[in-house]
Amino acid sequence: MQLAAAVKEYGAADTRVRALDGVDLTVAAGTWTAVMGPSGSGKSTLLHCMAGLERPDGGRVVLDGDDITAASESTLTALRRARIGFVFQSFNLIGSLTAEQNVALPLRLAGDAPSQRAVRATLAAVGLGDRLRHRPGRLSGGQQQRVAIARAMITRPAVLFADEPTGALDTGSARTVLGLLREIVRAGQTIVMVTHDPVAASHADEVVFLRDGRIVDRLGPSGAASIADRLARLEG
Repeated sequence: MQLAAAVKEYGAADTRVRALDGVDLTVAAGTWTAVMGPSGSGKSTLLHCMAGLERPDGGRVVLDGDDITAASESTLTALRRARIGFVFQSFNLIGSLTAEQNVALPLRLAGDAPSQRAVRATLAAVGLGDRLRHRPGRLSGGQQQRVAIARAMITRPAVLFADEPTGALDTGSARTVLGLLREIVRAGQTIVMVTHDPVAASHADEVVFLRDGRIVDRLGPSGAASIADRLARLEG
């Protein structure tokens, strides 16, 4: 996964804001990258451009060896369904559907017939094999996020994008979710995660720091205290 000289601007004339200012970022397959930075630094824009949710105004986006920068909307829609997974802070589960039905949903939207065996195996892999028929309202926050992870993984995406995946969870549930994400990476999954939490970022293989739309610092595997210190310097 690669962003090359990515530029993204919003607004016009005097109100124009450059959210990404020539960002170069390469994410190796089977690694976990955390993206951090002050509010307004460009974190969400970076994630959205990498995931094909927004188009950069300049530069390139390369996913799994394919340049998707100029891809049509229909191609991007198909790409997001088949090769990209999403996990959000708010879970985004359908309340009227069971855990099993929520996980099968991306396959149905892509026009595929979900394999019940595959869906149940994916839920079992996130520790919810006994919650197949539970609707979100009967699950804890941590369990809902694990359903969301299973839903993101069912299509075997090239990259899983996570936007504050532990932001709505208590400490214990967050620890469980982060441990699960680490297991997924060990199995070969690529993850790009935006987070404000140094503890969450400490589970990643690399932490990338943004400020004013530019990458200004990087850390390899680091403890939460070191990450928090580096973030505080950027915010100071």
